[in-house]
Amino acid sequence: MQGGGGGGSSSSRALLGSGPSIASPWPRRGLFIGGGWREPALGRRLPVVNPATEATIGDIPAATAEDVEIAVAAARDAFSSDGGRHWSRAPGAVRAKFLRAIAAKINDRKSDLALLETLDSGKLLDETNADMEDVAACFEYYADLAEALDEKQRSPISLPMENFKSHILKEPIGVVGLITPWNYPLLMATWKVAPSLAAGCTAVLKPSELASLTCLELGAICIEVGLPPRVLNIITGLGTEAGAPLSSHPHVDKVAFTGSTETGKRIMTAAAQMVKPVSLELGGKSPLIVFDDVDIDKGLSEFKSAVEWAMFGIFANAGQVCSATSRLLLHEKIAKQFLDRLVAWAKNIKISDPLEEGCRLGSVVSEGQYEKIKKFISTARSEGATILYGGARPQHLRRGFFIEPTIITDVSTSMQIWREEVFGPVICVKEFRTESEAVELANDTHYGLAGAVIANDQERCERCRRISSCNTCKICRLQALHSGIVWINCSQPTFVQAPWGGNKRSGFGLELGEWGLGNYLTVKQVTKYCSDEPWGWYQSPSKL
Repeated sequence: MQGGGGGGSSSSRALLGSGPSIASPWPRRGLFIGGGWREPALGRRLPVVNPATEATIGDIPAATAEDVEIAVAAARDAFSSDGGRHWSRAPGAVRAKFLRAIAAKINDRKSDLALLETLDSGKLLDETNADMEDVAACFEYYADLAEALDEKQRSPISLPMENFKSHILKEPIGVVGLITPWNYPLLMATWKVAPSLAAGCTAVLKPSELASLTCLELGAICIEVGLPPRVLNIITGLGTEAGAPLSSHPHVDKVAFTGSTETGKRIMTAAAQMVKPVSLELGGKSPLIVFDDVDIDKGLSEFKSAVEWAMFGIFANAGQVCSATSRLLLHEKIAKQFLDRLVAWAKNIKISDPLEEGCRLGSVVSEGQYEKIKKFISTARSEGATILYGGARPQHLRRGFFIEPTIITDVSTSMQIWREEVFGPVICVKEFRTESEAVELANDTHYGLAGAVIANDQERCERCRRISSCNTCKICRLQALHSGIVWINCSQPTFVQAPWGGNKRSGFGLELGEWGLGNYLTVKQVTKYCSDEPWGWYQSPSKL
C-alpha cells in the first residue's frame, strides 16, 4: 500500500502474526489534522495488539484535548472559509467527485486494507474483504445522493396565499464529531463520514482505540485524491482523552456516535448542556423467533436454512454486532430438533487464526472483551442456566482471544444473559408455545434495534397484509416487535439503501439510505412576499 506521508517513520515494520512475519502494509501514522500528519501534543502513542496472536504489531497516536482543539478548529475553518465555497456551499456534484475518488482508492487497495483490519481487529479476512467492498459502495452511494441534492434545492412549498412564495434549502449542519466503534472499524466510520461529507459538513472522526489503523489509512487516501485540506480530520486515542472532549466541544455542531449505551448516555448529557443534536446507534439484545411451521419433517432444506440463519445472526463477526440476534426463541414443538442441529453445526465451525482459509470464527477484539464474555458465561452458569455447547477457549488455540461458539439454554428472563448485551459469540435460548408469548418474550428487553422471524406462511402473509385488522398471520404479527429493523427468514442483511436505527435504549436517529444524509442536513424555509400591495396590518402615518 502506498503511503501518504506519516507522523513518524514511513518505513515498513514486521507484523508478528502466526507463522511467518508479514511485511507491514502501512506506514506509522500520526494524527490526520488539517490535511496532513502531526504527532499528538503530548507525544504519546498506544500499542496495537493483534488479538489473534496477542503480539504487539505497531502503535497509534494518543490524542488529548489539545489535539481535539486543533482538529475542531481545522474543521471549522474548512466549513466557513471563503463563505464555504470550496466545500460546504459548493455544489453537491463537487463533493461527489471526491467521494467517488475515495471509493476508487478503497477498491484499489481492498486487499491491503482488509489484511490490515484483520490484523488489527481479529476479524476474518473473508469478512474484512467484504467490508472493504461495502465501504467503497457506501462512498459511491452518497456521491450519488450528493449530486441529487443539487436538484432538490429550492423545492417549492404549496401555500394557501398567492401573495407568498416559499421554498426550502437543505444545508449542512456544520462541524460534526463522529465517534465510531471497533467491530467494523472502517465500515462504521464510513457510515458517518460518507453522508456527512456528501451533505457538505466538515468532520472530526474519532475511531475506537482498539481498531484504528484502517481509519488512519483513510486519511492517506484523502491526501491522494486531493480532498480539500481540513474537511476531514482523524484523531485516535482513548475515549476519555479524545472522545469526551470532542463530544463536549462547543464548536462541534453535532455528534454522531455508535457504541455502548452507557457511553451514549454520557454523550447525550454533554450535548444537552449546549442543546446540541446527537444521533446514537447503541446496544442491542435482538430476538430471533423460529415458528413451528419450519418443521424438519416438511422440508430438510428449510430447516437447515433456519439453523444457518440462527448461527449467522450470532456467530458472524464473533458475535460482535450491535444487531446480533442473541436471543433465540424456539417453538416448543421443534426446539429439541433445532438445538440438536444447532449444536452439530456449531461444532463444525472452523475456529482459527482469521488469516487462515476457511476460518469462520476468529478472535474477539481484545483481552478486555475476552474476559467480559467469559464473565457473562460464568454468571449464566451460576444463575442456573445450562451451557449446552461451548463456553470456553478452543483447546487447539493457546494464544489469542478466542472463545468457542456458545449456546446457553434453561434461561429465565431475569438472568443477566437474557437482559444484557454480551457482544460475543454467545446465544441464549428460550422456548415458547404461542405467538403472543413469542412476541412478548421478544419485546422483553430495554433495547430495540432489530428482530427476526423465521416462518413458512409467506403466501398467507401477503394476503393478510391487505387486511388492516389481521392478527393471525405469524409474520404480520411482527409489526408488534418494538424494534427499528425486522428481518423475515434471515438475520443481519444490511444494505446501504435501507435505513438503519433502533428504538428504546438502542438509540435514535437513522443511518444509511437517504435518512443517513438527512442526519447531517438542516432544512431552511425561505418565504417571499410577492405582492406590490402593502401588508396593511398597521395604519400608515399619512392616513392619520
